[in-house]
Amino acid sequence: MPLYGYARVSTIDQDLGVQRAALKTAGCDVICAERASGARGDGRTELQVLLDFLRRGDTLVVTRIDRLARSLKDLQDIVHELRDRGVKLKATEQPIDTATAAGEAFPDMLGVFAEFEGNLRRERQLEGIAAAKARGVYTGRKPIINAMEVRRLSQEEKLGATEIARHLGIGRASVYRVLGRPVQSSAAAE
Repeated sequence: MPLYGYARVSTIDQDLGVQRAALKTAGCDVICAERASGARGDGRTELQVLLDFLRRGDTLVVTRIDRLARSLKDLQDIVHELRDRGVKLKATEQPIDTATAAGEAFPDMLGVFAEFEGNLRRERQLEGIAAAKARGVYTGRKPIINAMEVRRLSQEEKLGATEIARHLGIGRASVYRVLGRPVQSSAAAE
């Protein structure tokens, strides 16, 4: 019964080394790892390759269930797919082993709590942003387009949108937005 490991971190700052070491210790010879958000299923190419590769009797090993999925639906889809194909799921840091009855139920319970935690985190973030806006601290992203320079190049130097965009290193649509003109297709422009 081969063991295949999957490790995932969400950001470039995070280190995969701890997960790799735990999966190696658990007996995984093959470990697929990636840096991708766990919130959605798409974008996790290594996971998809591994899921496509696994066969009946294989075991997918993760350190924690939140490395596999953050949304309950995504987790349930993965667990059901594995179950239908005769693949077991184990977690090294949680009592998850789908070969047992308790292990079958545990991913759903953990998934509920992981999704709840994610929702709480989003709510706290939005509350923090609202409080910062109320204090005048949070004003959003600083503008990267110098509107006065766009207008100057258009009016004084009589440059067209394409030339202004090239000169300032911005998109033509941005130039049109600043100038208050509708965006034109490439063929109709200049």
